[in-house]
Amino acid sequence: MSRLRALLALSDSGSYAGASQETGLSLPSIHRAVNDLALALRRPLVVRRGKHVVMTETGAQFAREFRLAVVELEAGLSEIHALRGHETRRIAIGAMPLSRARILPLAVARFHARRPQVRLTIVEGSRAELVEPLRNGSLDVMVGALRSPLVETDLEQRTLFEDVPVFLGRHDHPLVGTEPEAADLARYPFCLPARGTPLRDSFERYFESHGQSPQVPLESGSVMMIRQVMMDSDFLTLLSRDQVPVELEAKWLSQVAQLPAQFHRVIGMTTRHSLRPTTVQEEFFADLEQAAHEIATGTKTR
Repeated sequence: MSRLRALLALSDSGSYAGASQETGLSLPSIHRAVNDLALALRRPLVVRRGKHVVMTETGAQFAREFRLAVVELEAGLSEIHALRGHETRRIAIGAMPLSRARILPLAVARFHARRPQVRLTIVEGSRAELVEPLRNGSLDVMVGALRSPLVETDLEQRTLFEDVPVFLGRHDHPLVGTEPEAADLARYPFCLPARGTPLRDSFERYFESHGQSPQVPLESGSVMMIRQVMMDSDFLTLLSRDQVPVELEAKWLSQVAQLPAQFHRVIGMTTRHSLRPTTVQEEFFADLEQAAHEIATGTKTR
């Protein structure tokens, strides 16, 4: 285990000095532990590039597998402690932008009311920031827009509901109330998330289908940033109404047009293919599905 801890610390910190600080072991001990593990596995785990140490592809793969093994062992031990009356279980959730608007708060509130002793950790970020922590076991589930096709073969996706994005502008934007066509929308600049996100893909497919190519001089995934930019300019954006309910109610922003159904995006949860959910994880996943049902049908149950 000391060898495994050394490798994981080296993988996390990116240096022997960082691994030494993280584990409290001396530098020679970290070097020896990683070297001994490499000899035992008969694989090179790290290489030196100048003054830096880089994990080899094999080293990174072993580190991920060891970390997942540790996560599974900890989950099993937590289940045993819970059966003995000592709740130590936790769920780590990766939250992409749209999930933070409605579905995740609904699911968390319901789950916490039933399981107040289970610790929930929510990590916010884009998919690019969350996917590796999910793959290596730091996160249990990631909630947000699904990818099609799914590139990572060690992950699996579960659909929760379909989101209907709308074009938005400031409350007195020239296009408000005009039922604009694609050509009308394309005359204005857009502020959107970066390329490769489902929302941006829907945006590009819509305008390409109409032979239009609007300008996107500002890229941002921050709803706060997008809102402030639009309130003082003719910028437009494409978002879910659920992401800006306060702005719409306060009449800071207004819906300009709705994206046609064939360009909608799918919201769901992503987990590791190898995950065998614990009891509390299964319950939380069920709460996510119930929250999605309420959003899709406009109903609310307790």
